[in-house]
Amino acid sequence: MFIAEEDDPRFSGPATGDERRMLVDFLKAQRTTLELKCTGLEAELAHRSVEPSTLSLLGLVRHLADVERRWFRRILAGLDVQPLFSSGADPDGDFDGAVSDPSVVAAAWEAWHAEVAFADRFVAEAPDLDVAGLDAWRGEVSLRWVLIHMVEEYARHNGHADLLRERIDGARGV
Repeated sequence: MFIAEEDDPRFSGPATGDERRMLVDFLKAQRTTLELKCTGLEAELAHRSVEPSTLSLLGLVRHLADVERRWFRRILAGLDVQPLFSSGADPDGDFDGAVSDPSVVAAAWEAWHAEVAFADRFVAEAPDLDVAGLDAWRGEVSLRWVLIHMVEEYARHNGHADLLRERIDGARGV
């Protein structure tokens, strides 16, 4: 285990009550899980899983920064922003550009924290979970749907992070 059970900062919210609070708490727990999986691995964050995959913990951080940006800034807030790490010309740039360079690692974490902070502010200020945006893929989506989707997105990628972390240093758990 990375941390003792009594020190685990996740899943401390209520198990009944307000829907928004529960969705926010579940998403926070998934985000925290990603951070825990990456703890203490600055130099190793760019290690790839197995060839030919470019999957890495750093790539996941970069990918999830772009995912947060897309759903909260672009779709729900309606801002004209582009992904930070990938593009139409380089759709896998989030993973391909994840290299073991301290400035690349720092930029990824800075971007991820900024996107999470924006999302948290947006959710806190939204009048309700029915606030909606238009997405070319799904059509109209509500804040409720985006929060559920983000929990699913992080949970899926945290499964990848489990395997990546274990491959790097044998650490399991959390």
